[in-house]
Amino acid sequence: MADKEKIHSRYKDLSLVEKAFRTIKTTELEVRPLYLRLEKRTRGHLLVVMLAYKLIRELRKRWKSLDLTVEEGIKELETLTTLNVTIKDGISYKEIPEPNLQTRKLLDLAKVHLPKVLPSRENNNVATKKKLLSMP
Repeated sequence: MADKEKIHSRYKDLSLVEKAFRTIKTTELEVRPLYLRLEKRTRGHLLVVMLAYKLIRELRKRWKSLDLTVEEGIKELETLTTLNVTIKDGISYKEIPEPNLQTRKLLDLAKVHLPKVLPSRENNNVATKKKLLSMP
């Protein structure tokens, strides 16, 4: 028979699991029922959802000092942009401007380091199984 501390600890664990499922179904992830026919796809979907939940938990922990929700933090990160820079002979790259102060704090606390530039992918050929619709 378990002592009362162990029983209380297990009860608290259960409340954390319930909170996780509420988060998955409602707040940040908003997972709704998907009707997948193959077990492999169901397992894949669950893996993605659980990884996303782990990311949310980690960001919540790292951003705790900023007094904002993960959803608000992600909304702030949407302000990140790139600038297309073309130099002579048509060579181009994408430059990442310096983020604003709030975005910089979010990135620093999440331990994310942005590169200064990204290679341009404009002229790369993309292979696909489906035919792409041509734009008018």
